Amino acid sequence: MEDAKEEIRARLAVEDVIGQYIELKRAGRNFKGHSPWGTDKTPSFMVSPEKGIWHDFSSNKGGDIFTFVMEMEGCTFREALEKLAQQAGVELKRYSGDDKKMAQHKQRLYDALELTTKYYQYCLTKNKAVMKYVFYQRNLNKATVAQFRIGYAPKSGRALVEFLTKRGFNKKEIEDAGLVNRLGGDLFKGRMTVPLMDVSGRVIGFTARIIEKDENSPKYLNTPETLLYNKGRHIFGLSQAKDAIRRSEFVVVVEGNMDVISSHQAGVAEAVATAGTAMTEMHLKSFARMTNDIRLAYDGDEAGVKAAERAISMASKFGIFLSVIDDYHGCKDADELIQKDPKLWQQATQSYRPALEWLLEKYEGKFNLRTEKGFAEYAAEAKRLIDDIEDAVLREKYERMVSERLGISLEAFRAKKVAAPKKKLKKNVAVQGDVAKISRAEKNLAALLKYGDVKLEGFEAAKVDEGELSLIFDELYVKLGKNEREKEAQILLAKVERERMKAEREELAEAIRVAEEAEDDEKVDELMRQMQALDKKLVH
Repeated sequence: MEDAKEEIRARLAVEDVIGQYIELKRAGRNFKGHSPWGTDKTPSFMVSPEKGIWHDFSSNKGGDIFTFVMEMEGCTFREALEKLAQQAGVELKRYSGDDKKMAQHKQRLYDALELTTKYYQYCLTKNKAVMKYVFYQRNLNKATVAQFRIGYAPKSGRALVEFLTKRGFNKKEIEDAGLVNRLGGDLFKGRMTVPLMDVSGRVIGFTARIIEKDENSPKYLNTPETLLYNKGRHIFGLSQAKDAIRRSEFVVVVEGNMDVISSHQAGVAEAVATAGTAMTEMHLKSFARMTNDIRLAYDGDEAGVKAAERAISMASKFGIFLSVIDDYHGCKDADELIQKDPKLWQQATQSYRPALEWLLEKYEGKFNLRTEKGFAEYAAEAKRLIDDIEDAVLREKYERMVSERLGISLEAFRAKKVAAPKKKLKKNVAVQGDVAKISRAEKNLAALLKYGDVKLEGFEAAKVDEGELSLIFDELYVKLGKNEREKEAQILLAKVERERMKAEREELAEAIRVAEEAEDDEKVDELMRQMQALDKKLVH
């Protein structure tokens, strides 16, 4: 795909791509604008047309047109590549080699699903009874129905299959798009349909709600996993919510797809949903590209608590602040509150609590702390969750909170050993195309070492794109004399070394935890000595 990337870069000017999202003004050879992520008073976003790169000094982000689209759209590298290829008029299938046939087949599935969406939308307009259900029973307005492309799947068992066949789609294409049942007929029949879309708005499947009561049929029916639709990755409503999420800098995760639609109609356009409330690492990576403020609007029932537990265990690894919306003004969930008064739902999304604090309170209701068994179970569950918090300050906050609640010392709570979970969560590792998480000090120091005629013996600089380093140097250091650059390099070096020691300390803490679980006292002692030596360096 490198050849495809280079052709796209050659056809699309970096300032034109970025100019679609933010206002840029010429500043000498470069362009400047306000950060789309920060609150800068003066323009801190730089674009270099010569180098084809950008750097945002307020948020310490930078890269090329692909990384910019990934950051702004909250999408993967592949999705950014496809979006920019379309803009540039580049056919990716020409660069796919052995994947050419697969790329062509996937495009046929996209075409079939897009045509199906239009067909269902047309069927809705021709059925007065269904329109009455959608507009009056579901209380949806025309703008919402159009925004989410809501339609109707006819009762006839093969209406869609016959329609697509006449339009040139073969049996395998219709099957692979997830549109047929095991007998070869239409999967969705007599249902209100809502397309499932990827982050760029392409239809990848459907969720469909039954209209007439039928005890033999599920209320909701979803597309099975296909080449295009993956339950663990898909976030319902993200294509409609992404602009609002970027503006507001938070996302509201509700339980159901219809909750998302109602929420958008009620003025909370930051709402999205994950399939079955199950939050995955892929979902969190998608959110983390746009915001680190995630607000869960889950029910307080067992399913909601379990969903919150899973999310909390993963969130801190992505630098995410997870909170819970639970003030429903006496209503059982978000949808009921929206039906009662949309303004109350708007207020509820601004009234939230830290997720772990909410969950610990739920545990207090679950376990009887007056009994030894309940006391021990509560302590174990709390310890397991708190140990997953990577931020040392937050971890201590909750350790103190729980130890005070239990009436025990902080040391006793920390010393408590709990059984390791059966399946450990992997540490956050950047995937291909993700923007590297390198600190501002590391980037600035690397720029000085590369272009500032500064040398530091024995120091290995972080690997950063040379174009971005050049942009940083031109903006911050080009006017400084050699002595000033060397002084700045020494200041940055001290900061970078401290950052690296803190990162090393976190790794040691994790290694100690693993050794303690394995009851390897010798290993624990050795690691503790290393940590003590490191702590002395940090103090000085």
